[in-house]
Amino acid sequence: MRTLTEHRVNAANDRLQITVADEPGAGGASHYYVVSGYDPKANPSVLSLGAPAGPHIGILFQNGPISEAGINGVTHEALLAILIDRMRSFQTGPYSCRENALALTKLEEAQMWLLQRTRARMSRGVEGAHKV
Repeated sequence: MRTLTEHRVNAANDRLQITVADEPGAGGASHYYVVSGYDPKANPSVLSLGAPAGPHIGILFQNGPISEAGINGVTHEALLAILIDRMRSFQTGPYSCRENALALTKLEEAQMWLLQRTRARMSRGVEGAHKV
C-alpha cells in the first residue's frame, strides 16, 4: 500500500488520507483507492439525503478488459465528469474565479484527450482489450 500526499495544501486536505490499496495491474496502474480522514456525519448531504456515512470512501477503477471482465469499476472519464460538473457549478455560483476557470479548462481538456484516446482505440479495433 502507498499513501498519496500531492493533494495536501490546507487543513481540509491535510486531514484527508488517500491510500492506494492494491498493487498495479497489467497496465501498470492500481485500481483501488481509499479516502479517509473526514467526518461524513457533519456533511449536510448525508443528513438530508441519507447518503452513505462511512468513515471512508473507496474508489474502484475498471480492472481488466470490459469484454472479458465486464464493467467492474469506474473510469477516469466518469470521475472527470463529476469534477467538471462541480467546477461548472462553482463557476455559475458565488465562488467563480480565474483559478476555477483554469482548473475547469484543464479538466475538460483531460476529458477530451481521454475520449479521443477511446475513439482512436475503437477505430483500431482494440478498445476494451489489453492491446496497443
